[in-house]
Amino acid sequence: MANKEIKLLIFSLNGEHYATDIMEVERILGYETPTVLPDVPSFVDGVINYEESILPVVNLSKKFGFNTKVNLAETKIIVVKESESKMGIIVDNVYEVKDVEVNLIENPPAIAASISRRYIKGLIRLKENIVILLDLSKILTEEEKTKLL
Repeated sequence: MANKEIKLLIFSLNGEHYATDIMEVERILGYETPTVLPDVPSFVDGVINYEESILPVVNLSKKFGFNTKVNLAETKIIVVKESESKMGIIVDNVYEVKDVEVNLIENPPAIAASISRRYIKGLIRLKENIVILLDLSKILTEEEKTKLL
């Protein structure tokens, strides 16, 4: 019997590989500088025009406490859909869409903080890389979603 596979979008952030279920992704955009809004959380870079609506843009590096840098040639905005709302997530680069066997996904180790375990679905060993599988719909807390979306 064949192993069940999941289709993942693999991207980079701060030199590490991350992935998310492709079903969470609506589109991948080239980077555009967001319009800055006052009084938003520090990890929100602002908003952009997207399909005749306003899309809030979250900088995942800032959210995770990493150094931030924008390389205009490689930086992308992943448009994430969750029920009726959408948000953009800035990542360093997008590599590929890959089918991964579900049995290759391991639970995150106990050393992952309880907060990060909320949105880390698991770890995947792919060749020489360990890919961190994220649940992008859980990156923001319910309180943060209420303020942004």
